Amino acid sequence: MRKSSARAIAIAMGICVAGSALAADRPVPYWASITAGDALLRTGPGRDYPATWRYRRANLPVIVLQVHESWRRVRDFEGSEGWMAAVLLSAERTAMVVGSVQPLRGAPSTASRLLWRVAPGVVGKIRHCGDGWCEFSVGGKSGYIQTTGLWGVGAKEVVD
Repeated sequence: MRKSSARAIAIAMGICVAGSALAADRPVPYWASITAGDALLRTGPGRDYPATWRYRRANLPVIVLQVHESWRRVRDFEGSEGWMAAVLLSAERTAMVVGSVQPLRGAPSTASRLLWRVAPGVVGKIRHCGDGWCEFSVGGKSGYIQTTGLWGVGAKEVVD
């Protein structure tokens, strides 16, 4: 029993290392989201560097600017930059509504039916972005929002 448990742990560790290696191979910059509800932003790539900011909200989008081993230099929506452990980041795409209240529409068109209005600071998941629009979902509601009202996706970026 111990031998099979040790083997399962070794396999799981190998999968985690392989996943980290894939993330390190991504070209920078790239978008990511904070997975933890308590994540520290540090002045350098390591636990010995002082923390400058504590994020207490999961799913916040960040842009990864640099990769160093298991650390990522990131920038948040306010422009704060620092280093975060890669295990605190996810490839799941999220975005934050910025500027003013944004209309969430039934289709990717300003002529489409208005479903909801989304306040600045709201974070949601994004899917299928293109032509200046993203499918945006938050709190069980989804629709289309223009990329100009979001931080977490490039204005002309295509997300499949």
